[in-house]
Amino acid sequence: MDSSLYKDVRTSRGFDYHYLAVAPQVDKPYLLFVHGFPSTSYDWRHQVTYFRELGYGLIVPDMLGYGGTSKPTEVEAYTNSRSSRDLIDILDAEGVTKCIAIGHDWGSRIVARLANLYEHRFIAFAFFAVGYIAPCPTFDMDEVFALTKKLAGHDVLGYWGLLTAPDGPELIEKNFKSFFSITYSADPNIIPAHFTPSGALRAWVESGQTTDIVSWLSEEEQKVQREVLIKGGFTGPVSWYKVWTSGLTAEEDKGVPIRSPAISKPAFFGASTHDIMSPKPQIKLTKKACADLTVHEFEAGHWVMMEKKDEFNEVLGSWLEGLITKQ
Repeated sequence: MDSSLYKDVRTSRGFDYHYLAVAPQVDKPYLLFVHGFPSTSYDWRHQVTYFRELGYGLIVPDMLGYGGTSKPTEVEAYTNSRSSRDLIDILDAEGVTKCIAIGHDWGSRIVARLANLYEHRFIAFAFFAVGYIAPCPTFDMDEVFALTKKLAGHDVLGYWGLLTAPDGPELIEKNFKSFFSITYSADPNIIPAHFTPSGALRAWVESGQTTDIVSWLSEEEQKVQREVLIKGGFTGPVSWYKVWTSGLTAEEDKGVPIRSPAISKPAFFGASTHDIMSPKPQIKLTKKACADLTVHEFEAGHWVMMEKKDEFNEVLGSWLEGLITKQ
């Protein structure tokens, strides 16, 4: 990513955000790309190159806890509504009035809140790997664990145990090579055996096990990602999970409006067929939430924007062009 394209802004709640900003050409809208865990704006490098050449404006932030952005240690800083407000502050600083919000992983949860709270500010919304996440004022982690296990027939969210544990950040940082390798494992059998079962990820990282990394992530790309993630530490990143298990998300979501449909503007869901969660329940929930939804299933794992970068860009680009044509 070209460092000369990055800017910094202090949001209304006092956090400094580092973000890539490119002005649109002609009358193209801005695309706001929101990454998830464990990531930075660098995850969107293939999209930045592709959509910049097509003339789209781009806003691509390092989210709170990552890269060049502030890394508060207070868990409450990472709630959905507060983080959504930060992104609105960035758009305001750039004078953005025409924008499409695009999220991946936990970035999808922030895009969902942008839709809930600031739908009027956007043309459309897109979700990748993780679909629309509704406000959860009665969120109960034990119930979610049980439900996902029932739907999948096995543990799905066992990795949350390590990520929300008090010693989670220290353990990940100490054995980062092990954690990084399982995050980008080339072996599809590793995740169901050593990531999703309860206690399995902790055992993997504590023992320092490693596995081959996916072929679509070059040595240079691995180096960039490893350096930026380990430099920032993991106290901030794991807070994106702790806001759920702490009850902070449920409390905040009591103030989020519940609408049916939740999103009236056009929406897109790019599901990954080889991800941890089966795409079918997510597609069903996202369809229920969105009045005008386009769905595309990628034969890919979680990191679809990198693994299937060409298909990703072409499919998203086609949908975006369709939106512009209708305006």
